[in-house]
Amino acid sequence: MAETGEMSESRDLGAAKLVRGVLLGAPGSGKGTQAARLSKRLGIPAISTGEMLREAVAAGSDLGRRVEEILISGALVDDEAMAEVVRNRLVEADAANGFLLDGYPRNQEQAEKLAEILGELGTQLDLVWFVDVPKEELMRRALARQREDDKEEVIEKRLELYRKVTDPLVGYYGDLGLIRHVDGNQPIERVTEAMMAALEIDCPADSQAEPQPGAEPGVKSAEAVEV
Repeated sequence: MAETGEMSESRDLGAAKLVRGVLLGAPGSGKGTQAARLSKRLGIPAISTGEMLREAVAAGSDLGRRVEEILISGALVDDEAMAEVVRNRLVEADAANGFLLDGYPRNQEQAEKLAEILGELGTQLDLVWFVDVPKEELMRRALARQREDDKEEVIEKRLELYRKVTDPLVGYYGDLGLIRHVDGNQPIERVTEAMMAALEIDCPADSQAEPQPGAEPGVKSAEAVEV
């Protein structure tokens, strides 16, 4: 059976460049959307924290039951349990040729643990994308989709907390030469192109892309990271 051009493109790119990457970005930055698009282009799985936790619970293992108890209690899954969940996911067959992590790591301690896990598997990260969107735009996007009782100050506090936790992580990966800043304040298709450009892979514009005047894909090298 003949493959579609879209599927062929995905497989060709995946074969040309095996990628083990992490996506960072504030709530509303669109990193989840970009993870899905990159997964399709590269032929590797996009793995979110939520997906990993749901799979762990569904497996019914000792770890899964432990995670389920934590989630039911309303607490955050601790770093140790989260590391076990990540390790179990990354040894699965579909991640052998690469993966895109969305939502993990969330802090430097988790980043160091991820490096340890990958070292045990005989590999390492290739790069970390930081989908950067101005605070004003993040606020606009959040207010546009939130409930009426979710006040502006609550959203602002949420974004500030994210920055407080994530800024050191961006600096950590910047010191390792892995960070790539991508301008997330532009059309979805152009963000994807910029992220693909960071991999030095040609990425034809999507047929339905609608460029905005003056909006150009922006990728800063690791040397350009501001921390």
